Amino acid sequence: MKKLTGLAASAAAALFASAANAEEFRCTTTVGAVSLDNLFVPDGRTCTLNGTRLNGNIVVGTGATLTASAVRVNGNIQAEGHRAVFLNQGTIVGGSVQIKQGGSTSINGVTVNSDVQLESNARSISVSNSDIGANLQVFQNAGGVILRNNDIAQNMQCKENSPAPTGGGNQAGDKEDQCAEL
Repeated sequence: MKKLTGLAASAAAALFASAANAEEFRCTTTVGAVSLDNLFVPDGRTCTLNGTRLNGNIVVGTGATLTASAVRVNGNIQAEGHRAVFLNQGTIVGGSVQIKQGGSTSINGVTVNSDVQLESNARSISVSNSDIGANLQVFQNAGGVILRNNDIAQNMQCKENSPAPTGGGNQAGDKEDQCAEL
């Protein structure tokens, strides 16, 4: 194999970087029923998805807001330091949802095939009428948590939330700690 040097190496690197970036859509507006690979909501921006299909993952930047309705995500949804994440009726996530160290979150009428982890968020959290294929973990949240009418295949774990989560009507393989009576 021939080694690239100088200008040829720089051109090849630019070509590969451009191809990699083309796979990630930067969402700063409303997106309808189209298919995308990966999606990123840039820091401080707002993205609204309606009927969008994603072959990969969604990542929500610092101070950013995501609203997703009837969206299909083959991969994961990740947010850290977000302003708000709203996953609405009919949204299906093939992987996990991980939302950490941010603002408010609402998950309503959503199917998540793996885990949902909500950790160290400062504003209100609501998970209702959703199907979770593995575990629901709610740890160290400070804005109030409501968990209502969810079907969790494995464990429902709540620890160190202040105030303690409220709600009821949840089905889970095992309900632990602050979730025991929900």
